[in-house]
Amino acid sequence: MKGRAATLEQKHYHSLLADLGCIACRKDGNHNPVVSIHHIDGRTKPAAHWLVLPLCAGHHQDGTGVPGLIAIHPWKTRFEAKYGPQMVLLGECIDLLLEAGCIVPAGALEAAQKQNPETLAGVPGLSTAHA
Repeated sequence: MKGRAATLEQKHYHSLLADLGCIACRKDGNHNPVVSIHHIDGRTKPAAHWLVLPLCAGHHQDGTGVPGLIAIHPWKTRFEAKYGPQMVLLGECIDLLLEAGCIVPAGALEAAQKQNPETLAGVPGLSTAHA
């Protein structure tokens, strides 16, 4: 697999996200705790392991998981039309973690803020000074 290996801190962050369950299933009103970590913009960029989403098999890769789900691979445009842009979904995940009292690593907050300042705009109590 290409790219840098995730650090222990990034792996812990991935575990926190995985505990949320699939973000797309959640938006459909379901809870699916069996997820894999989807890298929003590949695995080779410096912040790649911070810019991730928890997705079930069916929402991650076409032809896997429950039939009929829109998978981000290869249906990114359709997926985002239904569930929203990936960076917005990331902001929602971060918000859910903070609401649950989780400590979101500074690296994750900084990467999300740098990628798209609007990502964390709606997160209560979080300003760009913290990210």
